Amino acid sequence: MPSKLTSPLFPFLILLTFASLYFFSSLLSLSPISKSHSFSISNNNCNLFNGNWVFDPNRKTNSFYDNTCPFHRNAWNCIRNQRQNLTFINSWKWVPHGCGLNRIDPVRFLGMMRNRNIGFVGDSLNENFVVSFLCILRFGDEGAKKWKKKGAWRGAYFPKFNVTVAYHRAVLLSKYKWQPKQSEAGIEDGSEGIYRVDVDVPADDWAKISGFYDVLVFNTGHWWNYDKFPKEKPLVFYKDGQLIVPPLGMSDGLKVVLGNMVAYIQKEFPGNTLKFWRLQSPRHFYGGDWNQNGSCLFNKPLEENELDLWFEPRNNGVNKEARQMNRVIEDALKGTDIQLLNLTHLSEFRADAHPAIWLGRQDAVAIWGQDCMHWCLPGVPDTWVDILSQLIHDSFHRTNGL
Repeated sequence: MPSKLTSPLFPFLILLTFASLYFFSSLLSLSPISKSHSFSISNNNCNLFNGNWVFDPNRKTNSFYDNTCPFHRNAWNCIRNQRQNLTFINSWKWVPHGCGLNRIDPVRFLGMMRNRNIGFVGDSLNENFVVSFLCILRFGDEGAKKWKKKGAWRGAYFPKFNVTVAYHRAVLLSKYKWQPKQSEAGIEDGSEGIYRVDVDVPADDWAKISGFYDVLVFNTGHWWNYDKFPKEKPLVFYKDGQLIVPPLGMSDGLKVVLGNMVAYIQKEFPGNTLKFWRLQSPRHFYGGDWNQNGSCLFNKPLEENELDLWFEPRNNGVNKEARQMNRVIEDALKGTDIQLLNLTHLSEFRADAHPAIWLGRQDAVAIWGQDCMHWCLPGVPDTWVDILSQLIHDSFHRTNGL
């Protein structure tokens, strides 16, 4: 029997094998969707909200947008405003414990969302979120156009996929309006008037969106404080057009508004609407509050053992309101189909990632103080987008919506 090593076919088979391997590896390298940007199915034991920030020098090269994004808001455009250390700041990636988090693939995500719409309702931290989302998704459809319909504050339409993503400004969620004092007598007690809050009426900006959005992300919280509504201009709460008696303080008023707005959402938005509630985005004022020379000029994320000192309400720090607010919101959402988008913990680490003094105007800090509440873009909200896109994908997959 002839030896296999001396077969004249052997060199040909070796050549054919290597040619095949080269051909298939070339196909993989030409694929427009890389493994690092693909969706995966999160297992039931995977909690994307618990993890650590890990330094990754390659991450800074993976941003989908820069200072030229047409959907930017100037004060958050930290590249244009030349924020120091921004490259280093954006070299950290969020790594959940026990599972992976891939970067969003804008083309694939828009393809999944084809003929669907995503809406955000809430305060400027949800707007911060949306600006990141719009700039990232534009990478998948450069024909995206600005969109401001149905009461939207800002948004974009992606014509290649027939997808709309928009933000509706509603800082209290309920409708509120200023009512000045009608007589001089009011000046004597220091009151200039009231902000009337109709707890059972949604703000005009989002009152007419029912049936339009397939995914909704709600939030409120940052305006529920006495800096926004001091005793000279208090919130006064009404229901069914009548003053609530006895009058509610701000804390109780928040609970009543949440109860009524959650009930409204459950009633007006059908069960096939995917609903999220983004929990609080933490502030990072150090050495004082925003109006007390508070600062956030940090060079790296906080350590995990520092978080409670900063944010635990028992320690009575200036940044304690995020965890306090989350407890109230979580109670209000019990028994509903609204999913918690708990981005608080992962964001607590990032004292280094705010615009701080780089706000795009020379007099901005003198007028408003440092911005240690909103986030630089590109920045932390890009990770929020990665998480939200994964959760949307998983929800659609579970309901066979893909």
